[in-house]
Amino acid sequence: MTDIVQRGLYFEECEVGARYLHRPGRTATEADNVLFSSLTMNTQALHLDAAFSATQPFGQRLMNSMWTLSTMVGASVSQITQGTLVAQLGMTDVGFPAPLFHGDTLYVDTEILAARPSASRPGQGLVTMRHTGRNQDDVVVALATRVALMLCAPAVGSGDGRAASGGGQT
Repeated sequence: MTDIVQRGLYFEECEVGARYLHRPGRTATEADNVLFSSLTMNTQALHLDAAFSATQPFGQRLMNSMWTLSTMVGASVSQITQGTLVAQLGMTDVGFPAPLFHGDTLYVDTEILAARPSASRPGQGLVTMRHTGRNQDDVVVALATRVALMLCAPAVGSGDGRAASGGGQT
């Protein structure tokens, strides 16, 4: 019997132009918003004060945008970076073009924009990806471009039990 370990993609498996749909989605709750805002010491009334938020332009509390960003990146882990990420190097072009509210469901997709071997770290490569978060109505609520340092696939027979061709990926 073969043991199969779930993992993300090795550098060589990151095909430029590939788009990954991360499912299931995640429905945002009031508890998520209050807990995340409190844990991160974000006392913004637009996240915590229903009466105040009702008098503001959106008429209700907004999900903390950092929760949205964190959840968006987190949704990609099992398909793309689980066990194959060396380091997250940076994020750019982070935006929140529309609000996310309690009760909305966040759906995330990731597109591989670029991939190149590392010039200074043999056996590793840099992958640029764009994460897009949409609500249940397909409205884009969050965007972020991320650069990650990824492991290259181990050579067959390297002794780590993983095949270079992606063995273990189901």
